[in-house]
Amino acid sequence: METLLLNGTDVRENASMTDLVPAVEDAFAAFERGDAQMPPKSYIDLPEYNGDFRSMPAYLDAGTWDAAGVKWVNVHPDNPEKFGFPTVLGTMIYSDPETAVPLSIMDGRELTMLRTGAAAAVATDHLAVPDATSLGIVGAGAQSYTQLRAIAEVRDIETVVISDLDEERVAKFVAEFEGEYDVRAGSISEVASCDVLSTVTPVESPIVARDDVGAHTHVNAMGADATGKHELADQILLDSKLVIDDYEQTTHSGEINVPWSEGVLDDDDIYGSVGQIVTGSKDGRTDADGISVFDSTGLAIQDVAAAHVVYEHATEKGNGYAFDLLGLA
Repeated sequence: METLLLNGTDVRENASMTDLVPAVEDAFAAFERGDAQMPPKSYIDLPEYNGDFRSMPAYLDAGTWDAAGVKWVNVHPDNPEKFGFPTVLGTMIYSDPETAVPLSIMDGRELTMLRTGAAAAVATDHLAVPDATSLGIVGAGAQSYTQLRAIAEVRDIETVVISDLDEERVAKFVAEFEGEYDVRAGSISEVASCDVLSTVTPVESPIVARDDVGAHTHVNAMGADATGKHELADQILLDSKLVIDDYEQTTHSGEINVPWSEGVLDDDDIYGSVGQIVTGSKDGRTDADGISVFDSTGLAIQDVAAAHVVYEHATEKGNGYAFDLLGLA
């Protein structure tokens, strides 16, 4: 059996948000039901290169399909300036659970961006006000684009406000979506007062204050993925319906990791997991809710679900490069 090699363009072309969002929701549900295996993310620290490697394996049984894989991903902040490479790279190995045959090797960087947007859309669908029409985004990097495209799948977004210290990146984002949405640059307070807010920055000191956030805003806190990162003021977390993706990851490296380690937050402040909400064991948005926050650290089950969608569509369309990795032909 041949292995399908899929580059970033192939991944992007075969991962429509229409398919990715429900697949990622299925993954959250399987994890909550106990129909998934996801060992802790492992790290290899490389201080001599100012970087690290991370391995993220998972298996999930979504009922009508099952899938397995592992993502090998890194963070090397010096890459852009020194070598002209992205800070984050990644390779996804997608395997047949029954035979262990590697069905595909695909670009994990594009996959990560897409599945992260899909996760925010799942949370938004269950936690944002039903008639949400405005989306604010803090951070105009690559993830901002997938946040908008994914969230627009679950809410009728009309207005988009973007904030970033880099005016060039803001202008590029506005130009990309002008004509499709009422899109403009704005201050943090203008962005955070929208119906839905996504924060996608790597900061270690909160940049969104409690007074910035609207009375019924749903916040997707997507930027914190390592110890010390922290985008939202502690009071936002304390005042919100706080939903996490995974307890171990969020307390270690999610948006709540800093106030958690300082004793500002504890178990009683966490409403529940997104898996509990999508399976119906806990309520999503109710009429009594004010602010809600989704603390997303990114789970390997999301990568596997996204890889499943990409592989199935690429196979149907004949995309990618098929080769005999095992040498059995």
